[in-house]
Amino acid sequence: MHTRTLGRDLRVSAIGLGAMGMSQSYGPNPGDRREMIAVLRGAVDRGVTFFDTAEVYGPYVNEELVGEALAPLREQVVIATKFGFRIENGAPAGLNSRPEQIRAVATASLERLGVERLDLFYQHRVDPQVPIEDVAGTVGELVQEGKVRCFGLSEASAETIRRAHSVHPVTAVQSEYSLWTRDPEPEVLPACAALGIGFVPFSPLGKGFLTGAVDASTSFADGDVRTTIPRFTAENRAANQALVEHIATLAQAKDATPGQVALAWLLAQHPWIVPIPGTRRLGRIDENIGATQLPLSADELADLHELADRVGVQGDRYNEHHMSLVDK
Repeated sequence: MHTRTLGRDLRVSAIGLGAMGMSQSYGPNPGDRREMIAVLRGAVDRGVTFFDTAEVYGPYVNEELVGEALAPLREQVVIATKFGFRIENGAPAGLNSRPEQIRAVATASLERLGVERLDLFYQHRVDPQVPIEDVAGTVGELVQEGKVRCFGLSEASAETIRRAHSVHPVTAVQSEYSLWTRDPEPEVLPACAALGIGFVPFSPLGKGFLTGAVDASTSFADGDVRTTIPRFTAENRAANQALVEHIATLAQAKDATPGQVALAWLLAQHPWIVPIPGTRRLGRIDENIGATQLPLSADELADLHELADRVGVQGDRYNEHHMSLVDK
């Protein structure tokens, strides 16, 4: 597995693993915890060293799962987690990035993960009620205290990134980015490039759509987050199928899978981009890792880059509530 550097010195595998789906969001959760632990440890065996979780996933249980699975491998891995939500009655209940909340979450996450220091501590969503300078300053204090190694932001605007970075260095920005979600390109990616900040795309495979595993006929299980996303209505899935078909055609020509082409395109955008596709299966991890060995020519990259403009993408990437949490 190739490695890449986020920020100044956070060295991680070129493909990471998002663990959220092991505890929530994609239908019934796996009944066998041991199976998910085996997947996480199997990922390390295959060269994955970058793992993503958050207190709100579950809530709490995803951090506990990741912590237990990676405890024997702690020196080999980088674990990212997040703060920023208020959790009440076992569910997120709005944003909270007040300094005392950040400190409380850091303490609890350290315990759940079973670590002495949080490798990468993201603000999960920008809290408009708390100046980002106060957030960055608080995380900076946690860094000085040895409780946090690196500071990150998620779904933050370019202006917010710059303001935070002026107080304490931002190592990575995590936002949705893929062949059908290009929102970071106009402003966020140039800001990261200028400031030396890494970028971590979540949902780099379009929540499964870009792999070809989802089409207009797919039925989602109860509790699957995709039932709440406008882009995943049956009508929009049918309209967006042309995008996947184009990717699949290129994949077939290169003896690859559509998911590998989608990941290879992301990796080719900048050397400081590290996608974190999620999965519950080792076979899918093997497939995702294969994207690091898939060369795309300049013409192929340009063609894919122009694909969304030519084909079009129908439907918003979030529902109205979740869009309201994205920093503008």
